[in-house]
Amino acid sequence: MSARLLAAAVLCCAIAIPAAAQDPHLIVITGVAGDEDHVAQFHKWAMAVIDAAKRFGVPDADVAYLSDKPEQDPARIRGRSTKDNVAKALADAAARAKPNDEVFILLIGHGSFDGRIGAFNLPGPDLAVADYSKLLDKLAAQRVVFVNTASSSGAFVQPLAGPGRIIVTATKTGGERNETRFPAYFVEAFQGEAADRDRNGRVSALEAFDYARTKVVASYEQGGHILTEHAVLDDGSEGKLAAMLFLAPRASRSAATATADPKLRALLDERDALERQVAELRLRKDSMDPARYEGELESLLTNLAIKTKTIRELEAKK
Repeated sequence: MSARLLAAAVLCCAIAIPAAAQDPHLIVITGVAGDEDHVAQFHKWAMAVIDAAKRFGVPDADVAYLSDKPEQDPARIRGRSTKDNVAKALADAAARAKPNDEVFILLIGHGSFDGRIGAFNLPGPDLAVADYSKLLDKLAAQRVVFVNTASSSGAFVQPLAGPGRIIVTATKTGGERNETRFPAYFVEAFQGEAADRDRNGRVSALEAFDYARTKVVASYEQGGHILTEHAVLDDGSEGKLAAMLFLAPRASRSAATATADPKLRALLDERDALERQVAELRLRKDSMDPARYEGELESLLTNLAIKTKTIRELEAKK
């Protein structure tokens, strides 16, 4: 076996795609805002992601939202985003989640870096990167998407990186301390179809990251400003794992809908199969002839887009 084929085989084993559906769990944490404008903005971003998750089929029981100001929306915010409450939310997710479930953790707020230690600013004592590392260890059996959209968030990348984890930060280093534009565009990625490059009706972690990073760069260029934030994604596989994880259950359907309509259920299963084929093909990219890879990928993505369009038309009729 050639070195390239061996490397591809090792990678496939490392991030193999389970045939069974995985359930996503969403934890959104907004930190200390500093003023009322930021309180409102952080809440707006948090709810946009939560509403998107629910629209994609994530149940309320699998969504946790903690805020510096829980009184602004007590019906939807589970509690204050204190150090203890954040630790409990991650521990609860670890207890609820099954092996290979996806746990999506989103931090919105301000960060800090003293030259050695990065932290996300919470009411009361902060949680530093070492604290999050210990909390993520409880999710070793799950796939984790950890997104820190704050300033100085780059200090989180290397300490948190590991197997089965996607670490996304708004900045490349802890030294990039300016307020970031990344969260606005990362949230925006889940609100429409612009970020959905493969037109499968869902936005992957990689698609959301690429969309937000591109928008950030464009916004600085349009304003004639020097770029002060450089977003980073680390999943140990050059984005291949991030392309496979979504803020949505596989097939984005409820059990009731799937049971009530066998035709829709069959279409959703067929779309699942196409998505797995796309993911598996991407894992083999480095071992394939480039022309063959592009041809097979184009064919699969075309079929996936057609299948998704058919599903949407059938759902619209209902």
